[in-house]
Parts: sequence; C-alpha cells; structure tokens
Amino acid sequence: MPRRDLALAMVVMLFWGANFVVIDVGLETVPPLLFAAIRYAVVALPALFLVPRPAMPWRHIALVGTFLSAGQMGLLYLGLHEGMPAGLASLICQLQMVFTIAVAVALLGERPAPRQLLGAAVALAGIVMIAVDRGGAGVPALAFVFCIGAAASWGVGNVITRVVRAPSAIGLLTWSSLVPPLPLAALSLAVDGPHAIGHAFAHWGVGATLSTLYTVALCTWFGYGAWAWLLSRHPASHVAPFALLVPPVGLVTAWIARGEVPTPVELAGAAVVLVGLALLSLALGAPVRHGAATAAQAATSPTTP
Repeated sequence: MPRRDLALAMVVMLFWGANFVVIDVGLETVPPLLFAAIRYAVVALPALFLVPRPAMPWRHIALVGTFLSAGQMGLLYLGLHEGMPAGLASLICQLQMVFTIAVAVALLGERPAPRQLLGAAVALAGIVMIAVDRGGAGVPALAFVFCIGAAASWGVGNVITRVVRAPSAIGLLTWSSLVPPLPLAALSLAVDGPHAIGHAFAHWGVGATLSTLYTVALCTWFGYGAWAWLLSRHPASHVAPFALLVPPVGLVTAWIARGEVPTPVELAGAAVVLVGLALLSLALGAPVRHGAATAAQAATSPTTP
C-alpha cells in the first residue's frame, strides 16, 4: 500500500477511534436518541441535492438504514448515555465482526473457516473478562446490553449491505441516512418526553454542535468516503486490519480526555479481544471456502462507528 494510502487509513482510524469520546461529550446535554436523529438528519441533507439515489429498491435502502444506521447508532448512543465508558464502547462495538459471521451463518447458510471460529471465541472470551471486571465496578448491565446490541445491529447491517450489493457505497450511505431521523426522534419523544427535548434545544451548546460536526463531517462523510475509496483500490485483506486500531485509539483517547483509566483486567481483556479480532481479520486473506470468505468480507464494509 502506498504511503499516501497508508496515511489516509491511519487518519480515518484516529477519527473513528476518538469518535466515541466526542459522542459522549455531546450526550452530556442532549438525549441519546434525539442526538442520533440529529446526526443522521445532518448526514442526509446532501442526499436531496448532491448525491444521486443508488439504483436499488427503496426497501433495500430502508433495511440498511434501519440496521446499519438507526439500530447501530441508536443503541450505541443509549449505551454511552447509560454509563458505558467511551473507551470500552469502542472495543465492544468491534464485535460486529463476530455478529456478521454469525448472522451470515444463520441467515445465508455460510460456513465459517476454523480460524474465524477461533477468532470469534477468543474475542468473546475477552469481552467476558471485561464484563465480569466491570460488573463489579458499577457499570450498568443495561449499558453493556445496548453496546452489544449496537454491534449486533452493525453485523446484521453488514450482511444486508453485502446481499443488496449497492452500486454506490456513498449513495447507499447518504440515502439510507434518511431512514433514522424520524423513527429515532419519535422514540426520543416517547421515551424522554417533550420537556427534555425542548430543554436540549434551549440549552444547545458548543459541545453538542462540535460533536455533531465531528461525527458528520469527519467520521461519516470523510471517514466513510476514504474507507470506501481504500477498499476500491486495495484488497479487503489489506484494508480491514486497520480497523483493529479503532479500539486502542478509543481507549487512549478516553484515558486522556475523560480520565477512564482501565484496570489490569480490562487491559488484559482488551488484548484478548484484539487478538480475536486479528484472527478474524487475517482470515480475510486466508484460502478459505467461498461462504466463509464472503462472511468475513461483509465485516469490512465501510461503516462508521
């Protein structure tokens, strides 16, 4: 990979890794579902003017928007709001690789290679280590459930994205972003109530504005576009391993910016998770059966955390 492309991949991982802390800052003053709705409303604006709609049925766009956008981000924002540390959230969400393979096996009948099964088992073992350690440290179980649900929704969205085979990745991202705003805003109205929503807008501050701009401009428009461009120029097996940098960046950023000092058990668990994810990522370049290869490749779809 040329140095220019290598540098681009590194920059995207820095933006994506720090994204969890940035979201956490915005959630200090804005309800989670409303904040996610606003993010996608801003992302979707160019769809009406700049980006052509991909030549695919509306139902396919709606499915991608439901799982890859509304489900993933709605649950992630809820998890952070309920007390999941931003650094650990960046790690847990990478379980999307495991869920992608599991969904492909369950719905498409694909058979994962032994290396993929080993990687999934190792990654899950690391998450169990962290969950047990954090369970005694006061992190709400509901926060874990929401973040794992976000990873599961991401995995479902990955498989749907591969099955529908959008002719334009950027077009699919932009137009599928039209799906989340109204449902998420309606859920926020039902859960948080009109008073909380009115209070959020009345006290909208610099933190919420900068957080929204960061997630939209740097993580979604730039990050997604750059990732899709890299995948169009290089084999997935060369690009996908860079995603393993997201959790370390997220953990370090949360450590510096939010004072989230990981315990020794958490560090050990994070290392175990990264080993498992590395095994899954390396399986992309291994000579495996067709079904296993496609399941792994689905986990490398250029989605934003």
